Amino acid sequence: MTKYLISFPSAAMDVPLEELPAVADAAHAVVREAKAAGVWVFGGGIDESVPPVVVDGGGEARAGTYPQTAHLEGGYSILDLPSHEAAIEWGAKFATACRCPQEIRAFGDDAEA
Repeated sequence: MTKYLISFPSAAMDVPLEELPAVADAAHAVVREAKAAGVWVFGGGIDESVPPVVVDGGGEARAGTYPQTAHLEGGYSILDLPSHEAAIEWGAKFATACRCPQEIRAFGDDAEA
C-alpha cells in the first residue's frame, strides 16, 4: 500500500457561494466512503486565516514561508491505496464532489512513517 496525496488549490474551486453547502456535502460523502473502505488517513483544508511561520532548529519562529510554498492553500486528503490506478479513481471522486480537478502525488516509502 502507498499513501497518496489528493489535493487542489483554493482557486481551482470556482463555485458560486450558494452551491458551497452542496459541494461540502458531496466532499464529506466521499470522505465517509473512503473511511468505510478503510483507505482514509487524513484530510482537511488549509486555514488561510492563520498565517504560516517557519521554525528553525533552534526553535526560533518567523512569519512567512519558503518562497516555493507561498501559495500553499486548498484542500488535501491522504489515502492509503493499493495502486496508482486506485488513487486516480479516488481523485475522480473528489474531483466530482469538489467540482474541480485534483492533483495526485505518491508519498515515498518510509518504513518509519
